[in-house]
Amino acid sequence: MDAKTLQTPIEYLKGVGPNRADLLKTELHIHSFQNLLEFFPFRYIDKSRFYKISELQDNSAEVQIIGKITGVRTLPMKQGKRVVANFQDDTGSIELVWFRGHKWILENVNTNAPYVIFGKLNNFNGSFSMPHPEIEELEKAKTKSNVKMYPVYPSTEKLSKRGISNRMISTLMFGLLEQSGNFSETLPSSIIADLKLISKTEAMINVHFPQSSELLAKAQFRLKFEEFFYIQLQLLRKNAVHKSKIKGFRFKQVGEYFNAFYNTVLPFELTGAQKRVLKEIRKDLGSNAQMNRLLQGDVGSGKTIVALMSMLIAIDNGFQACLMAPTEILASQHYEGISELCEPIGVQVEILTGSTKKKDRKVLHERLQNGELHILIGTHALIEDTVKFKNIGLAVIDEQHRFGVAQRAKLWKKNTLPPHVLVMTATPIPRTLAMSLYGDLDISVIDELPPGRKPIKTVHRFDSNRLKVFKFIKDEVHKGRQVYIVYPLIEESANFDYKDLMDGYASIEREFPKPKYQISIVHGKMKPQDKAYEMERFVKGKTQIMVATTVIEVGVNVPNASLMIIESAERFGLSQLHQLRGRVGRGAEQSYCVLITGKKLSADGKTRMETLTGTNDGFEIAEVDLKLRGPGNLMGTQQSGVLELKIADLVKDNQILKIARSYAHHVIKADPNFKLEEHHMINVAFRALFNDKTIWNYIS
Repeated sequence: MDAKTLQTPIEYLKGVGPNRADLLKTELHIHSFQNLLEFFPFRYIDKSRFYKISELQDNSAEVQIIGKITGVRTLPMKQGKRVVANFQDDTGSIELVWFRGHKWILENVNTNAPYVIFGKLNNFNGSFSMPHPEIEELEKAKTKSNVKMYPVYPSTEKLSKRGISNRMISTLMFGLLEQSGNFSETLPSSIIADLKLISKTEAMINVHFPQSSELLAKAQFRLKFEEFFYIQLQLLRKNAVHKSKIKGFRFKQVGEYFNAFYNTVLPFELTGAQKRVLKEIRKDLGSNAQMNRLLQGDVGSGKTIVALMSMLIAIDNGFQACLMAPTEILASQHYEGISELCEPIGVQVEILTGSTKKKDRKVLHERLQNGELHILIGTHALIEDTVKFKNIGLAVIDEQHRFGVAQRAKLWKKNTLPPHVLVMTATPIPRTLAMSLYGDLDISVIDELPPGRKPIKTVHRFDSNRLKVFKFIKDEVHKGRQVYIVYPLIEESANFDYKDLMDGYASIEREFPKPKYQISIVHGKMKPQDKAYEMERFVKGKTQIMVATTVIEVGVNVPNASLMIIESAERFGLSQLHQLRGRVGRGAEQSYCVLITGKKLSADGKTRMETLTGTNDGFEIAEVDLKLRGPGNLMGTQQSGVLELKIADLVKDNQILKIARSYAHHVIKADPNFKLEEHHMINVAFRALFNDKTIWNYIS
């Protein structure tokens, strides 16, 4: 079937028509022949075996039986009626029951004619029944006997109610595959031979109607490989095109500012990972292409120092730099840390947020435009049109998944050439996910913590141990340390039986009375100035306990805080728990994290608690999180475009993803524009899949 025919609207398929087409479009997003062919089964039923009624044992098992209907009757119910048929073979009998679709059954079922029935068993007081079985005359069923594994397609309640059953979708699929003929090949013969792949046509037939479990496995591998291969091809090509087309400023030297900072100011020896990452960044900055690099590192791994030293390279080459953070708290934290480090070497640093006063903005804008300001730190305020740099050469974006592509694009327009971009995240991203989400970015990972950092000790406690936890808090406070207590909710929710923040605050106040103890409270519903005031009190050590919601997740740095208590920890995702835990362990003292939960924990809840208490490795935690929650939930809807896979699964199929990426890499290296004759079908398939050539393609 050629590409043009595949785009035929679904209403033109025999057996569909306008009404069913509308349902298929709204419920399953099936608009064309191609959409239907790519609507893959999510499981298969083995129909190679027929059971005798005397062999039936398991309640809810799916079975297939040959027999005859000996009688049909209609019985009243409290609401409506049901149709019941007696079905028997030579070993016994069961009841078939229909609660809807009575007319068709009464008009079409013949008694004493042989039928094949298939369905789920119900066992009530030792008697088996089968509600809403699939039913087919034996002679007709024999003509389809070559299909041993029956496909089961995803469905919705609305489709079932409107009579679009799994059987109907199978029939439509069977008809479409029959008229499709052969499918055009989409992979080069060299890859097909190398991986011993079956043809596209064989794969499409056997993924819907497998001749055997072996052929099904081959069909799935072939189609999953192809899906991953083209995604990776797009991402790697985007990277290659980006490097050849998007020119960047060339920073030729590492000069005075960088060396002065490294030799006289840097308060500690860089780790091996930090040195490696800096080398990767320096190489990018020294090339003619614009840098587009993702810097991943766990909480406390020293990403900010790497970012600052990269900014100093820009300043050494006569350029300015900026650092954009998602919140005012985080921006202020960066400003305080960076301006203190830059003061001894004379680098001028300023901060711009929504709270910056008008008169201060005016001065700041002037200093920025005349080049007096070297580094500007801020929130979204940095991308306002009024903010004009003299010569911006490097933009650092912290926790980048919180900014949209359009916002980042505004940074590109701040100079004649787009600035180099360094994107930072403290959320470790599993390798398979990074390959698919950020496959077009160059990725650097800081995978070791600075020496001297003591790993945080994490324990799990139930609500019933709360008094012991309170005693532990008092012990830490008496040692002069500070404590976070984090709650998942601000006020009581009818849906959840969890301690909420205000209730928790009241009980903490009772347990830790003034003036002996001072408590701060911070949550998302407070005014920014009130939040800042409470944060400030805690940062300066005026309060020992901070009761908060997750607003403290990112960017609060209090080295004296040694204890993190997380209430209703089962309410949080794994990476969020890990981020919260990372708020402590920033000083020289031993730090602790206590996860408090109710007694009743789901299997996932238990896994999360065991994972957190078992490891401090953010990447290991992220891998578990990916398995538990799946890629879409992990990265949020704004990243889900690449993750809406039709047949492949990032978690289960990560080995196939790695194979596909290596083959895509080989193709791009040898023939980035698919000009070779052997890559002709790649060129055709690639153009059909990815024909968007806008600037957005280059901004990851």
